[in-house]
Amino acid sequence: MAWLLVLVAGLLETGFAVCLKLSHGFTKLWPTVAFCAFALGSFGLLTLSLKRLDVGPAYAVWTGIGAAGTAIYGMVFMGDVVSVLKLVSITLVIIGVMGLQLSGSAH
Repeated sequence: MAWLLVLVAGLLETGFAVCLKLSHGFTKLWPTVAFCAFALGSFGLLTLSLKRLDVGPAYAVWTGIGAAGTAIYGMVFMGDVVSVLKLVSITLVIIGVMGLQLSGSAH
């Protein structure tokens, strides 16, 4: 259950990163409001998961999901450049996240 919270928190991190871009420096109201909602949700779920998980692997998985999710979202929906190196790097992040999750860090 704690890892599920980290997974959802990582997806919400993707949301807050995208909304941060869309807010144009907090000058657009609704992307700024969405950024705040996604950020609070993400940090809140990560906080709850840390009651059961070691901080290092949980934080690394959270940031990995957020980084990979944001990069993928940017390439699919925001016109970010797609390259083989970028795709290989995202794959390596995902493999690392899976390895940390499988490392058995839960108490």
